[in-house]
Amino acid sequence: MFVHLETHGDTLYARVGGEPFFTSLVERFYTGVEGDPAVRPLYPEDLGPPKRHLALFLAQYWGGPRTYSDERGHPRLRMRHFPFRIGQTERNAWLRHMRAAVEASDASRADADALLAYFETAATSLINQPLSSA
Repeated sequence: MFVHLETHGDTLYARVGGEPFFTSLVERFYTGVEGDPAVRPLYPEDLGPPKRHLALFLAQYWGGPRTYSDERGHPRLRMRHFPFRIGQTERNAWLRHMRAAVEASDASRADADALLAYFETAATSLINQPLSSA
């Protein structure tokens, strides 16, 4: 589904400073998630493992080391998220926190735009609940 490979030397991973950028991005993201009643219930009590998984996944996706795949196999994003009820509300909350994390980063405008475009598509693709008719 999300086949993305940065094979040239000037990857987004390299441009933003490598793994420390993604670790910081994920920390900022989870700061928002921790207090959000729409998305916090989707996560385990201990946020340490999900933080690490997301940082490793994003680093790999954007051209960094393959640690995520080495440890966890193929990302299989839809399969891994299918057990969780993800509707438009959860998608919007998740995306709001990720947008804030990206906007607070020191990524260039072009790199921030690339990150945001990916997160928009990824968040939408994980919706697994029908739209409410209410």
